[in-house]
Amino acid sequence: MPNIKSAKKRVLVSEARHERNKSYRSALRTSVKKADVAISENAQDMDTAVKAAVKKIDMAVSKGLLHKNTAARKKSNLVVRMNKAAK
Repeated sequence: MPNIKSAKKRVLVSEARHERNKSYRSALRTSVKKADVAISENAQDMDTAVKAAVKKIDMAVSKGLLHKNTAARKKSNLVVRMNKAAK
C-alpha cells in the first residue's frame, strides 16, 4: 500500500474502475454469446438478441472498454452471420 495520499486514492479509484469495467465486460460477453446462440439455432428472437448485443457493444465503446474499430468489426460480424442464418 502506498504512503502518499494521492497514491492511496489512485489505488482505490483504480480498484473501483476495475470492478465496474469487469461488470460491463461480463455483460457484453454474455450478450454477444446469447446472440451467437440465437444465430446458430436460427431462433425467432435472433433480431432482438443481435440488437441487444450491438447496443452493449456501443455502450462498451462509450465506456472506453473497446476501441471503436474493434466494436465496428464485432457488430459487422454479428450482422453478417445473422443475415446468412436468415437465408
